[in-house]
Amino acid sequence: MTEPVRIAVPRKGRPLEAVLDRLADVSGAESVADDVVSTLRFEKDVTKGNQSSEHDVYDRLQSYSDLEDPYSPEYTLLRDDRDGKPRRIVFDAVTVDIDGVAVELVGREEPFRALRTHSFALGFDSADLVLEEVVSLAPEPLSGIEGLNDRIDPHETDVRVVSGLGDTVYHTLLATPTVIGEGPSDSLDRSFVADYEGSLLISPRYERLVQAVLGTDAMDGLTFEYPGQGEEEESAIARTGIGVYLTVTGGTARDAGLIIGEQLFPSETVLLENESEADTDAVELVKSAIRLEESLTSLP
Repeated sequence: MTEPVRIAVPRKGRPLEAVLDRLADVSGAESVADDVVSTLRFEKDVTKGNQSSEHDVYDRLQSYSDLEDPYSPEYTLLRDDRDGKPRRIVFDAVTVDIDGVAVELVGREEPFRALRTHSFALGFDSADLVLEEVVSLAPEPLSGIEGLNDRIDPHETDVRVVSGLGDTVYHTLLATPTVIGEGPSDSLDRSFVADYEGSLLISPRYERLVQAVLGTDAMDGLTFEYPGQGEEEESAIARTGIGVYLTVTGGTARDAGLIIGEQLFPSETVLLENESEADTDAVELVKSAIRLEESLTSLP
């Protein structure tokens, strides 16, 4: 039997759901995708205390997984980051069929890093992580996923971005009316930040990302500031005056009295390949099937 094409995927959350939706579209495995999504959403609610179960976590884990059937989803246990470090059931693996090729989705905490170590030819992860880890900083800002590969040092990694999945939220400029002054709201863009001097509120995990999407020339006169312990980002930006935060509708930001500015960079799940490993017909077929859709952000 031919070995399946193995794809590293996130273990939980919005990126995994985007991957499952995409793979369901090209494999017809909608019921499997729905099963994994509903199971993980329930388990997340149990972990957060929003749901309860009469069965303990080990009984639930056993009931979810059928180890005799590779086309049935498998799950595993991880320690959650929340207070008390509760055990949380997360995705482990499942096999689907794409155009006659068996494709095994394998859960990893950090799929991008698994590709960097040549453990997989294909994988899905957040574009944010690619930008944070391997994209070089430059005076000019990086505004979209289509520019990622040009900023990856070939001596740093063989991994490249193939396409985006469209599950997009944006790193967005937010500011108070006081900071903008009398200018129109659409003036809150990169050029505004380039002229601005003072504190800029960001999440500490996105330092390199913010530098890349604003461009290093815009960093002159800026000092990064971070939310306090337990402080919401929108409230922290309102306190600081200006910042960068992930937004979907911007409703919470407006409730905090903030102006919504330029969308700087899409936070999107992307298909990745390790070019030195992706040299088989089966991998090429699977990659082509996944990226075939006009709504995808596809790179040459």
